[in-house]
Amino acid sequence: MPRSQLTVLDKLDKARTQGYHFLAIVIAGMGFFTDAYDLFSISLVAKLLGRLYYTDLTYKNPGTLPPNVSAAVTGVALCGTLSGQLFFGWLGDRLGRKSVYGFTLILMVICSLASGLSFGHQPKGVIATLCFFRFWLGFGVGGDYPLSATIMSEYANKKTRGSFIAAVFAMQGFGILFAALVSLVVSAAFKARYKAPSYKENRAGSTVPEADYVWRIILMFGSIPAALTYYWRMRMPETARYTALVARNTKQAASDMSKVLQEEITEDLDKAETDVVGADQWGLFSPQFAKRHGLHLLATTTTWFFLDIAFYSQNLFQKDIFSKVGWIPPAATMNAIEEVFRISRAQTYIALCGTVPGYWFTVAFIDIIGRFWIQLMGFFFMTVFMLGLAVPYHHWTLPHNHTGFVVMYGLTFFFANFGPNSTTFIVPAEVFPARLRSTCHGISAACGKAGAIVGAFGFLYAAQGNPPDRGYKKAIGLRNSLFVLAVSNFLGMIMTLFVPEAKGKSLEEVAKENLEDGEEDTRVSTGI
Repeated sequence: MPRSQLTVLDKLDKARTQGYHFLAIVIAGMGFFTDAYDLFSISLVAKLLGRLYYTDLTYKNPGTLPPNVSAAVTGVALCGTLSGQLFFGWLGDRLGRKSVYGFTLILMVICSLASGLSFGHQPKGVIATLCFFRFWLGFGVGGDYPLSATIMSEYANKKTRGSFIAAVFAMQGFGILFAALVSLVVSAAFKARYKAPSYKENRAGSTVPEADYVWRIILMFGSIPAALTYYWRMRMPETARYTALVARNTKQAASDMSKVLQEEITEDLDKAETDVVGADQWGLFSPQFAKRHGLHLLATTTTWFFLDIAFYSQNLFQKDIFSKVGWIPPAATMNAIEEVFRISRAQTYIALCGTVPGYWFTVAFIDIIGRFWIQLMGFFFMTVFMLGLAVPYHHWTLPHNHTGFVVMYGLTFFFANFGPNSTTFIVPAEVFPARLRSTCHGISAACGKAGAIVGAFGFLYAAQGNPPDRGYKKAIGLRNSLFVLAVSNFLGMIMTLFVPEAKGKSLEEVAKENLEDGEEDTRVSTGI
């Protein structure tokens, strides 16, 4: 016999869409806005850091970050994010979602500001400071993933839950766009104020001293949106599902949600102690979890891993890809600030045309099409368009075909976001029981960041062709690297076959918390 649902949870599942839903989206979403800004803004200023601190005036091209430094600057925040996802995911199930939600925001504010500071002006001091604070910045960002996803899933009604969680994650697209726009405005202002010749014309004069402020301002700007939402984040009540199913305080859950829903909720407290959903107590490493959710956890971890190999490779190294195909002029033909401006403009185009629209297509269609089919479709088209770039690669490098390359490249972003980049975030927040939901989301997200680290560290080296960039060794080249990313997308598509569908179901139904031990419901075992 299925267990009965608590009244307070049933009310949440059936609640009409109202103001508190949108307030929760904004509060959680601004965290993701900041996350994306902080993680991806580094790609806008990496080349400037190379010019400022690693230029050799005897060399024909401007300075670039050495391989080990570039990998560290780009990847250290991802290492912090992975750690934060595991730690705060676990903590969210132990202390409550709200209890640790504000701490992640404080950490992001402090470390965003500190990332623009440095111990001295020598390369070692600057890079060491940057890497230290970006690790802890990533640690705070990592906590936002499981907490925001879990909070939004537990606040939403079952009819539009997918759209609400997707809307939170869609703020990542605006964060990426905002980073590019801030960089565009800052670099344009400095470019207009401090005129400088190209590196080819005057090697020493191409990088004005004031350029050192550009990257600092861009990185520190990420603290503003996080600080603005701290007050509202602290006012949110704990989710009813944590309070009722994990903390086992049904009376408090009913009281909290009565205020949120603005209606009186009465609960049968005697019944709530016995035959209700969420009564199981087995843990993550138990045979019961392996039987009910082992395949689900395998699916959510591997699909996120394969996605992030491709997604972060593309995002963090857009500047390098655009330079290799000639969409951004050779570095020697620009001064330092102009190069930041050109990179920012290119990434703004990609964000506007491919990244942001993809997220909002998911918001619009996820509760109509379903998580499973959107993820499968997204991986399929990412594979197709990546092969479309790799197979005729020489064709795209010709000057009159650069626009076509950018369009194809933008389409891979569109189907990443109208696809697995959104759904891999949503599904782990729905398919696991309340007492393990934040932990399992953190594990899934951490596997994704492991893929991002593979992409961030590996793509930089693998894409080196003949001749390689200064300081690098020849590797498989950009064309073959695109083939590798296509394979990664294809493997993600295969593992999607094991992803469960949660459309239109309550969280307890999807996570099988409404079943007695030993009961099974095969209808929610896969997405097919």
